[in-house]
Amino acid sequence: MGRLSWRLAEVAEVRPETERVATLALEVPGWDGHLPGQHLDVRLTAEDGYTAERAYSIASAPDERRVELAVERLDDGEVSPYLTEELRQGDQLELRGPVGGYFVWEPGRGGPLLLVAGGSGVVPLMAMLRHRAATGSQVPARLLYSSRSLDDVIFREELERLAAAGDGLTVTHALTRAQPPGWTGYARRIDAAMLEEVGWRPGERPLAYVCGPTRLVEAVAGQLVALGHDPARVRTERFGPTGVP
Repeated sequence: MGRLSWRLAEVAEVRPETERVATLALEVPGWDGHLPGQHLDVRLTAEDGYTAERAYSIASAPDERRVELAVERLDDGEVSPYLTEELRQGDQLELRGPVGGYFVWEPGRGGPLLLVAGGSGVVPLMAMLRHRAATGSQVPARLLYSSRSLDDVIFREELERLAAAGDGLTVTHALTRAQPPGWTGYARRIDAAMLEEVGWRPGERPLAYVCGPTRLVEAVAGQLVALGHDPARVRTERFGPTGVP
């Protein structure tokens, strides 16, 4: 089967990440691998034949045995409530993919890396960071991650471990709605001043990957270009119209 044919995957695990986000670990027979940053199409079919499809970024690195998706529950969603609340180990899902070749990164593409995420936009960037760690890459990388609160930070503990590895990765959080006592980090949405403080200088020619709600992505991409970054080295992936973290 080609990558654009539908195939069945079995759910090996459903793992909560935050109150609204769950990781689905899938066994996919005949999986040929993927590139960090690609996504999958998921199709659900009701008993009456009605179908609904959604695209979800792959969170796992290419060398991991299982394919993992991190899905955020949308209260008015057709698909995400089922995937995050009803799905159980042993259930089957229809998948198609991997899809996408623009918003991808491998160590051979170089850096330095500037990764900017809003909310669940961190998922494809996490695949890149996991792949970077698994391959022993020393490409310098900086992640700027905007979330509503500390409890909404997806992969929080794993990001802390990756940043503590001392291999050239730094992780910076911006909490826009609520901050814990003693918080000394950013307490606002990502803006040009924050990008200047956290990011690389334009002369260092970073590869920038920006993912999140449409408004955040468009604002950050525009700010990077206004700061002097090469537009050809700023890649974006957006979803919406969910709120801006």
